[in-house]
Amino acid sequence: MAKAFDMVLFGGGGDLSLRKLIPALYRAFIEGGLDEGTRILPVCRRPEDADAYMETAQQALKTHLRDGEYSDKNWKAFSPMLRAVALDISKPDEQWDLLVDLLGNDIERTRLFYLAIPPAVFGPCCENLSVKGLIHENSRVVVEKPLGYNAKTSDEINSKIAEYFREESIFRIDHYLGKETVQNLLALRFSNVLFEHLWDAKTIDHIQISINETVGLEGRAGFYDDTGAMRDMVQNHLLQLLCLIAMESPNSMSARNIRSEKIKVLEALRPLTDDAVDQNIVRGQYVAGGLGTELVPGYLEELKAPNSTTETFVAIRAHIDNWRWTGVPFYLRTGKRMEKRCAEIVIQYKNVSHSVYQPEAGEVLPNRLVIRLQPEESIKLVLMAKKMDSLTMELQPVELNLTLSDTYDSFKSDAYKRLMLDAAANNSALFIHRDEVAAAWAWVDPIMDRWRETNNQPQLYRAGTWGPQASNQLLAESGHHWFNP
Repeated sequence: MAKAFDMVLFGGGGDLSLRKLIPALYRAFIEGGLDEGTRILPVCRRPEDADAYMETAQQALKTHLRDGEYSDKNWKAFSPMLRAVALDISKPDEQWDLLVDLLGNDIERTRLFYLAIPPAVFGPCCENLSVKGLIHENSRVVVEKPLGYNAKTSDEINSKIAEYFREESIFRIDHYLGKETVQNLLALRFSNVLFEHLWDAKTIDHIQISINETVGLEGRAGFYDDTGAMRDMVQNHLLQLLCLIAMESPNSMSARNIRSEKIKVLEALRPLTDDAVDQNIVRGQYVAGGLGTELVPGYLEELKAPNSTTETFVAIRAHIDNWRWTGVPFYLRTGKRMEKRCAEIVIQYKNVSHSVYQPEAGEVLPNRLVIRLQPEESIKLVLMAKKMDSLTMELQPVELNLTLSDTYDSFKSDAYKRLMLDAAANNSALFIHRDEVAAAWAWVDPIMDRWRETNNQPQLYRAGTWGPQASNQLLAESGHHWFNP
């Protein structure tokens, strides 16, 4: 547990803060993760929002916590940690003086500035923190994605932040890295000799990483249309997960060693440029369709802009050109308005080289390791076994299933909770270094350039399906298929 600290939550009245950050801090409190004396200062732009903040935060907890998590007793104990502040972060005027007074001049106390605000105001916010003398040796800043729209704008944002904070004090957050199952992926790989010897091109046929959403724009129309699935999901979430799957064992689990191995993976990613973009990437956009029992509108109808070519779906066939992974395709997929909400990693092993059973025993299917990140967190291993209710030799796939929500029924996994507490404790192992951001953009930018140069039009898919048919063909070319939940 981190010692008592101060967290200034810029954008405290925004959607991210109310849906994710305040509930995560509440969980940390009731689980004993917040030391007595910790203060949380949500920053609101308008005074009336700050005045009503306690009621707003309480309602957010009731709405977004799981059943049974909220109680008036816990709220009464947690709420004194909250103190909302009215402040226009772009202006270094007298409004900042209240924040200065609240934080005081204790330079030994950790200050965590969480920027849950648009990247365009990261720079002005950090500059005003400096002007007001609020940054000291124990100050850290947490920044949310997306960091820019390409390598150039990302570097500009990072350079501006770096004028006021050392790299060691900058915590770039990707909440997928805080999921317990992602951490279990590392434990699975590096703590079990069984898997470490079965984690390369000699035994693995291919790997799939999918993050599928059933939601549409959810009030993010302007942001999403400027961003698209490639920038919003591939450049950060999917590439980070790929790094954790493919990286070599670090010397230790320190932030520096983990970062070094992840960067090696990004640098070994085979570049996709020119015709290779067309051959290895499918770009899609959803149209109206049925999602469950509901008829939902298409992307252009939601956006109310008939000419947008922004992608809501991307499928990629990627390769890592190093000794461990040569010849193993990595399939990355993300999309909105998909048939089911699910984020999972599938490790598909090669088939046995020779089957000793007669054809009537049934097909011998390859083993498969499935690591699910959401909606529930689980690890599943698919093996071949004999049917126990048959006297003849009949084979069938069976599952060894670890569902973490069942195994740890009293534990409430929360990626943001973990990451905020890690930032307060100055543990940057699960955060993204500036060099990682640059390496990811170096791979993504040529893809975006190709789309722009060729006026690439997204292929249409109906809401409530698994994306464009071309994404199935992308895998079929190599004799593979998507494993849909």
